[in-house]
Amino acid sequence: MIDNTDLESRPDIIRLRNISKQFRVRKDNNLKDRIVHFGRHGKAFREEFTAVHEVSLDIKAGTTVGLLGQNGSGKSTLLKLIGGIVAPTTGTVESRGRMAALLELGAGFHPDLSGRENVYLNAAILGLSRSQIDARFDEILEFSGIGEFIDTAVKFYSSGMYVRLAFAVAVHTDPDILLVDEVLAVGDEAFQRKCMDRIHQFRNEGRTIILVSHSAQQVQELCDRGILLHHGELVFDGDINAAVDGLRDVLAGREVGEAPPEETIHPIQVKRIELVDDAGASVKELPTGAPFTIRVHVDTLRPIDRWEIGFSMDTPLGQMVMASNTEVLGVTLDRIAGPTVVDLRVADARFGPGDYFVNANAAGVSEPSSHGLMRGATLRVRTDNTTMGTVSGMISVTSAEKE
Repeated sequence: MIDNTDLESRPDIIRLRNISKQFRVRKDNNLKDRIVHFGRHGKAFREEFTAVHEVSLDIKAGTTVGLLGQNGSGKSTLLKLIGGIVAPTTGTVESRGRMAALLELGAGFHPDLSGRENVYLNAAILGLSRSQIDARFDEILEFSGIGEFIDTAVKFYSSGMYVRLAFAVAVHTDPDILLVDEVLAVGDEAFQRKCMDRIHQFRNEGRTIILVSHSAQQVQELCDRGILLHHGELVFDGDINAAVDGLRDVLAGREVGEAPPEETIHPIQVKRIELVDDAGASVKELPTGAPFTIRVHVDTLRPIDRWEIGFSMDTPLGQMVMASNTEVLGVTLDRIAGPTVVDLRVADARFGPGDYFVNANAAGVSEPSSHGLMRGATLRVRTDNTTMGTVSGMISVTSAEKE
């Protein structure tokens, strides 16, 4: 998580000022219609479509930003405007540093050239000299996993091979800014994990990343800031978790921040989950065995005398790895009559490396009611231990003795 005091001192690496992008959409798409309508009320068969409308943004160097929105909201167009792929109809776009973009499948590749030739072509477009590409070619090939197909024309590649090679080239050009538009969804799970690890590495190195994704878990795991677009307009810019909540509002047909109907039904609600370390700072990543606290924010519509709270932690595949609640722990909570925070401290959980989702549930006892929040927080665990799975441990091996 970025320290806000440090963030303010960082320079802007991207500036957008009142940018809009309009496209002309034709209604007579085939040749026959165009011949019939030629010279007759041409404007009646064309209309202007505004994909992005007067968006202004400043993005600090070293931040990871998620662009969110439903289909057709203008996310991809905005990313192309930032990357200089398309020019704005009005407004200005300013950026500095080397930029690498993964905006659409096979972008920057020539279908009749081999994978090897496209590596040199694409890397040259991104600003590398031939000697620099020569020095990094083996790393690019190994990362992509293309193997012997590197000398095959890319028009024969599968969509996954396209993405793997394009991403491998992009991340080995030493970019200051990385733009990623949903293309990672095409690769297999192992390659997606490799890409996510590299993006984490870039973030830790202080590079700027702008990511378009329909995966709320992915952007919450990676991003510090969320930008939400709706019908081409910026409707939210701020904390990534709040941006994801705003996206859920938009998808449900509500205004951003509007209370969902369920809040008028459940007397008790889990509003938010956060993870904090022993110093009280919010965390998303910890070494295995490090203590942490699951902080659950709860609210009620009216006072409830007796109530309980519980949590669980799951793997991305839905396997529960740990769970507990106040009843099992023998803890009696005080009467609740408004916004309340409950801390559940985990002293020594030996999770294996990977990502874990945190869920929480609150239940009224004196007034039967229940409300839960699934995947309200994500914890990434890192470890140097040489074990795999959801439990981490130190393993020693002794030499075998003959019987």
